[in-house]
Amino acid sequence: MPAGRPFYLTTPIFYVNDVPHIGHAYTEVAADVLTRWHRQSGDDTWLLTGTDEHGQKILRTATANGASPKEWTDRLVETAWKPLLKTIDIANDDFIRTTDERHERRVKLFIEKLRESGHIYEAEYEGLYCVGCEEFKPESEIVDGTDAYAGQKVCAIHGRPLELLQEKNYFFRMSAFQQQLLDLYKERPDFVQPESARNEVVAFVSQGLNDLSISRSSFDWGIPIPWDPSHVLYVWVDALLNYATAIGYGEDDANFERRWPARHIVGKDILRFHAVIWPAMLLAAGLPVPAGVFGHGWLLVGGEKMSKSKLTGIAPNEITDTFGSDAFRYYFMRAISFGQDGSFSWEDLAARYQAELANGFGNLASRVIAMVKRYFDGKIPAPAEYSPAETALQSTVADAVQAADAAIERFAIHDAVAAIWTVVDALNGYITEQEPWALAKDEAQRGRLGTVLYSTAEGLRVLAVLLSPVLTKATPKLWTALGVEPTLGALTAQLVREAGVWGQVQPGTVVGELEPLFPRIEAA
Repeated sequence: MPAGRPFYLTTPIFYVNDVPHIGHAYTEVAADVLTRWHRQSGDDTWLLTGTDEHGQKILRTATANGASPKEWTDRLVETAWKPLLKTIDIANDDFIRTTDERHERRVKLFIEKLRESGHIYEAEYEGLYCVGCEEFKPESEIVDGTDAYAGQKVCAIHGRPLELLQEKNYFFRMSAFQQQLLDLYKERPDFVQPESARNEVVAFVSQGLNDLSISRSSFDWGIPIPWDPSHVLYVWVDALLNYATAIGYGEDDANFERRWPARHIVGKDILRFHAVIWPAMLLAAGLPVPAGVFGHGWLLVGGEKMSKSKLTGIAPNEITDTFGSDAFRYYFMRAISFGQDGSFSWEDLAARYQAELANGFGNLASRVIAMVKRYFDGKIPAPAEYSPAETALQSTVADAVQAADAAIERFAIHDAVAAIWTVVDALNGYITEQEPWALAKDEAQRGRLGTVLYSTAEGLRVLAVLLSPVLTKATPKLWTALGVEPTLGALTAQLVREAGVWGQVQPGTVVGELEPLFPRIEAA
């Protein structure tokens, strides 16, 4: 039996009309940090990511590039989207594509269930459609165009003209679930987070829900409706179902029951699909609603949302090729409050790399290892009597573990990293105050020197464990250099919630070489 409570987390499945930018990578890293932490807490953890490959926008993009939709999506998934996960070191458990046979089979089972339960009907529909959003737009997101689009109705998000579509479609009776959704938001105020996102969703549903058009007949790039192959399933219904199909909906009941319900991380621009349409679909199918939906903010560059169409996207490898994946992961998890918009700047990244990673953490690690080698022949000494300075350090460590874990529980990753960094700052301050280099000159202070260096080595052990979900390259190097694996086991086997239990490093442990964790970056 799997140990621990279930923790199933999903990213959005990303639309493969183009290559990924750092906005996509930001979402992936956040999900990865959360799941790595839960995995190292003993929870039964599963991380799902993937790609959304159907719909009119993909069809048009592929055609414009002289390819079939399947050729286009295969090419982009293999050359851009899957490599992204390696670039930023994502430890996902599954990768689903909406063109996967398993997904299409299980989607059809779900849609058939909705139809058999009386939740689907056929009707004429006319509305203004945004191909960029793949959505019939509500009145609140339709605005008058300006400049080249003057006199036209445009999408408030994309700023592009909307298309008037008139089709006979199949509809999902979403309006029937309005009150159940409002009750859900009231009974579980943390169902949608952060609070600003929850308020937006409640306001939207309170205005009244329309039924949802769930099929299209004007093009064929999609999953055919099982009872009417002249229609394909609306791309958003297809996409949302990946969270259920990936874990075996309709075909592997044991795994589905083990994993479901999921927690979803999404960008705030697709919040409504996940917090309104998706739970309504699940209610209609008689399934539990998600464990929660967290809408994070946008990454801004020059004050503008990252965008492929506006060419403001920055490729993740533009950062990692220079700074490395650890710096990428650390920067976006530390510098931006998860849940709010945040601005990216090269200057801020470079400054944090130098001050916090290289000087703050990297230099701390190298100093401690070097002093153990210099003063104790490379063997971590036994501590003598602890003074108030060590008691204070141990208290800082215990508080940091508790605060970081509580922050992870509420998806406040930035607060978790900040809590852990109090240990970095405390250790650097402790070394400055205790002056081990001065203690080493006085043989009478040998016991005190041992206490100081044991405490700093133990502090590094704590940091290696707590930072391992974020700094996936540096922390294993530190763990190896500390020499603790033979007695404590692999770094990935350490339980983060128990990292603050003091005294786990065995005196006499032989330290090894530590290469610079964050090498100096030469200015171009």
